[in-house]
Amino acid sequence: MSRKLRVRQSQTVVPFGVGAVFDIQGESFVATGIGDWLSKARQKVESPRLASRLGVTGFYAAPATGNDRYDTPDAPGAPYIRFPSWLFCGACRRMKRWRIADEKPGQPPRCPSCSPGRTLAPMRFVQICAAGHLSDIDWWFWAHSRREAGERRQCGEREKLRFLVSERASGLEALSVACTAKDCGAARDLLDILGTHGMRCSGRNPWQRTGEAADCVQPVQVVQRTAGNLYYPVVHSALDIPETDIKAHDEDALAERVREHDLWVQLCRHAGKPRAAMFREVILEDTGADEDLLDALLGVETGQAPPASSDAPAAPARPDLSREEWAAFTAPTPSATRDFALRETTLGLAGETEDPWVGLRRRFGRIVLADRLREVRALSGFTRVSPDATVVPADTARRLRWLPAVEVFGEGIFLTLDKSELSTWEGDARVRRRAAGMRADLDRSFQKDRLETLTGPELSPRFVLLHTLAHLLIRQLSFESGYTTASLRERIYARPEQDQYGILVYTAAGDAEGTLGGLVRQGEPPRLAETLLRMTEAAAWCSADPLCAEHTGQGFGNLNRAACHACCLLPETSCETGNALLDRALVVGGERVPGYLESIVAAAREAAATALEQP
Repeated sequence: MSRKLRVRQSQTVVPFGVGAVFDIQGESFVATGIGDWLSKARQKVESPRLASRLGVTGFYAAPATGNDRYDTPDAPGAPYIRFPSWLFCGACRRMKRWRIADEKPGQPPRCPSCSPGRTLAPMRFVQICAAGHLSDIDWWFWAHSRREAGERRQCGEREKLRFLVSERASGLEALSVACTAKDCGAARDLLDILGTHGMRCSGRNPWQRTGEAADCVQPVQVVQRTAGNLYYPVVHSALDIPETDIKAHDEDALAERVREHDLWVQLCRHAGKPRAAMFREVILEDTGADEDLLDALLGVETGQAPPASSDAPAAPARPDLSREEWAAFTAPTPSATRDFALRETTLGLAGETEDPWVGLRRRFGRIVLADRLREVRALSGFTRVSPDATVVPADTARRLRWLPAVEVFGEGIFLTLDKSELSTWEGDARVRRRAAGMRADLDRSFQKDRLETLTGPELSPRFVLLHTLAHLLIRQLSFESGYTTASLRERIYARPEQDQYGILVYTAAGDAEGTLGGLVRQGEPPRLAETLLRMTEAAAWCSADPLCAEHTGQGFGNLNRAACHACCLLPETSCETGNALLDRALVVGGERVPGYLESIVAAAREAAATALEQP
């Protein structure tokens, strides 16, 4: 029977986007570059705002696959090729290098030596490098690596190999690759296969042709084909906000802020001179403006045109898209379009006169329900070995000006903190000292450049507070809204230079109809107030306390404080920062720092104790 292999359209960006290796029904494949996509089959995805920020002409999605009953056989889609190409037979243990000419439509690879033919399995290990290259291991070299160069040259057969299993050992020591060429018999086990072994990098990825190989001198690392460091996608996401004058108005205010800066006159006077770089850096940091706006204003002021862009401009790694979204959510009149339907509501606590409800109402500000959201997720490239390694573009040939993307629809809850309460709390010396300690760890982290695009030039206490609040709220909503934590996502709006102080918790699915409204229903009064109170009470205690609450640094690079899997962490697909920069103590308080909601925790406990004392 012909087998059917399926990859959903939404999976062609994450997790099975360009360069990703994935297993399905015992077979292994890798997604090829977008240069191999069929132009007639792809679907246009509209997102002018994201395209402008990334410096591309637009986005395309792979064709949506039909269901299993009505699907068209061999319908065009995102291309994938078999990888690793080295396979082995579980019966005779022979290894076979599989080529495209060996493929039979609808059939898995079968052993040519067995009768009946057994299905071949892919080898478990591959090699990668920090330049983003991926290739098969040279198994012939590995089998002969314990021999001298002269002895290796005497073996003329490079594909007569067997993948053997010994019953006298365990683990990788029990596995070995042996050469079956006549008068050879070379073999080596896989005990120390992982790591670097002086092998040469192929200089390309499996879908690239030999002529596209680069002269790569990066050290090769041998990893399992499903290892976590084999693939780090670079994904950008933007909400489809309505076309209004919000952006223009916001940029006008930014432009005015730049012109009023103390160093603006000095920058204009020294434009084009080495000293100007220092003035630019200070103005950009103080005002929150971007390079493009500053260049445009300088061009107007000095009478010189801004530098012309090349045919393939280099877009920022992760551009800031929060400014326009924040303006749309905080606009005096909520928007109501087909793909961005907002309505303002409250916590429903106007008539409450007792704590903890009064304190809850005082610490939260605006509540906006998004009945429908459209989000575009685009893949610009990927890295291997580590997130800060060389980025390989989605179009490895670098000829195309578009990126692969998908559009998803859903719903969400947007809420802000009370600005005056936040300013008072943020001004506390203990709060700022704790945030400064996290900033010092961030400065030493390899994730610094990536995270600064989300936090802004300076890590503020409000970012850690809002980020932790978003995680706690998602965990609480997963119990009450019917969605799992992996189905919910966050967007943090916490840049002080842009006067942001809110979060968006939302869900989005690939179906054009979106979701069923369970999240928005949970945001209506008085449900959201009850959810926030339960969230605060749950955050006050972690099953890993007191260790978790007293931690001075945990997680990658010690970028978290009081945050662990028992209280704060989420699936990484739900978090913008990859579960970094979290601190539960800033929410509910600790021995060394006051929490923003600490008084609510105390009031809730007092109210509970009073209720128990009543007959």
